[in-house]
Amino acid sequence: MEAILDFVNSSGFVLFTQGDNWKCLIMLVIACGLLYLGIVKKFEPLLLVPIAFGMLITNLPGAEMYHEIFFAGGHIHWDLIGGAEVTQEFINGLHEVGVSDAVLATVTVGQSVSTGLIDILYLGVKLGVYPCLIFMGVGAMTDFGPLIANPKSLLLGAAAQLGIFMTFVGCNLSKIFTPAQAGSIGIIGGADGPTAIYGATKLAPELLGPIAVAAYSYMALVPVIQPPIMRLLTTAEERKIVMKPLRQVSHTEKVIFPIMVAVFVALLVPSAAPLIACLMLGNLFKECGAVERLSKTVQNELINIVTIFLGVSVGATATGRTFLSLQTIAIMVMGIVAFGFGTAGGVILAKIMNLFLKEKINPLIGSAGVSAVPMAARVSQVEGQKANPANFLLMHAMGPNVAGVIGSAIAAGVMISLFG
Repeated sequence: MEAILDFVNSSGFVLFTQGDNWKCLIMLVIACGLLYLGIVKKFEPLLLVPIAFGMLITNLPGAEMYHEIFFAGGHIHWDLIGGAEVTQEFINGLHEVGVSDAVLATVTVGQSVSTGLIDILYLGVKLGVYPCLIFMGVGAMTDFGPLIANPKSLLLGAAAQLGIFMTFVGCNLSKIFTPAQAGSIGIIGGADGPTAIYGATKLAPELLGPIAVAAYSYMALVPVIQPPIMRLLTTAEERKIVMKPLRQVSHTEKVIFPIMVAVFVALLVPSAAPLIACLMLGNLFKECGAVERLSKTVQNELINIVTIFLGVSVGATATGRTFLSLQTIAIMVMGIVAFGFGTAGGVILAKIMNLFLKEKINPLIGSAGVSAVPMAARVSQVEGQKANPANFLLMHAMGPNVAGVIGSAIAAGVMISLFG
């Protein structure tokens, strides 16, 4: 009978009633909501589904698949992962650097914490491996031809990074976040999930869960967030502007481009080198024509496997103890502000450029400067055709869109250089 009682008391159903585990119930509801958006509404399902499932399993009391203490204070505690016992000195050190009491309460002095499955998977996030491999896959699936054919679109991609820097300023002024945390939150404005995760692991690992959820949730909502801003900032006549077809880009140009960008960016912003180098390596695989097998592997098997590991392990960081806070609400608010400024920055610069250009550009393509590839470009196409059914802006919008991928990685590198 005693054995049966011990079994019942150790079950997750009973653990829900103990301490602050009621927060886990709220997180389970949030996780189910994200699963609904990913599965039913098809909002970024390839990432939202694994992120939501990771959030689901990490908030089941007693599962013990992810332990925040291993990564508390922004560092990997290899000794604990290796089986070392928790010491009072260790707890005091974490308390001094601002680790929350809720996280410290998960362990006791003299305890040896068993490593869980997601603890191992999360090492790829913490060490910055997964975001870089995702970028390699993105590069292998990206055509930089529209950017090469119309270099002016690089300016629109750069202007769309306004959201990153405006959000950084706003977070700093709020006094809720440190400059490093403000920098990592600002990167949400680039509409680039892997870059946001990479920046958070370097600048504010304690905020990784909320930042990842905000970044991918708002990326999925690009078709909802952007159109009202685009219509507000443009006139009906501007939205009807028809652009000439882009010139044909040669094979040589497409091969030289990734090599040139990788070298230039690595020299300009060394902290952005890992992301940009992987992005351009993947693109080189695609364009050179000599390594088709590698190109297909990176586009399919590699990126799919890494996406699963990245999504589940990032979702697992969103525990009830740390996710349910005023900081999380502030991150969600600042995230949508970042998207708004990013969209507006590209559109406004396009309108300014039209004051000096003989061949006018449709300002709608400026909104594609946020690096949600290719969703933002598709939004520009849809809005353009609503104004003029004969308008085909997709390839024109892809120029700022892929420029935004490069721009957000550079902006993240700048933040890491300043506050990392």
